[in-house]
Amino acid sequence: MKIYTRTGDKGTTALFGGTRVPKHHIRIDSYGTVDELNSHIGLLRDQKIDEKSHQILLKIQDRLFTLGAILATDPEKALLKNGKERLDIPKISVEDIHLLEQEIDRMNDELPPMTHFVLPGGHQAVSFCHISRCVCRRAERLAAALHELEPFDEKVLQYLNRLSDYLFVLARKLSKDLDAREIQWIPKKGS
Repeated sequence: MKIYTRTGDKGTTALFGGTRVPKHHIRIDSYGTVDELNSHIGLLRDQKIDEKSHQILLKIQDRLFTLGAILATDPEKALLKNGKERLDIPKISVEDIHLLEQEIDRMNDELPPMTHFVLPGGHQAVSFCHISRCVCRRAERLAAALHELEPFDEKVLQYLNRLSDYLFVLARKLSKDLDAREIQWIPKKGS
């Protein structure tokens, strides 16, 4: 596989299916942000974290490649005229979303109840988790904007929404595991 092709030298790129669009197209921004998220999760996975979380993060990274493929596909070329799929792209399943929910519930059962927002930080691994959560929220916003223009499977939006929740709860779990101090944000009254 050749790394450089020179086909993007004039500011366009090809979607899965061959359609060329400007590199600033919202579709490119959407799957590019998912790719950025995947890299941040890789950095998080490289930290000294528990094996269960490490394995779940690997599954998430795999699903993010699937999600990126969905976002990188020209919806017009994905379907034949009779509504059947022409391009064989993987899917996000209900089970993928349920796995995140199950992990959120499992971790939450071991954590003290939340009474306030918490400030990101306390340990490098926790900070990487919060950065991943923020990038996930941005990916979700971009995907939602793209979905309004060119609809795709709504499970993509559900997965991103649940993933940001998972990353928040994982940050809290890592704070507990790593004995990092969670600093509560308590709004100051007046100035």
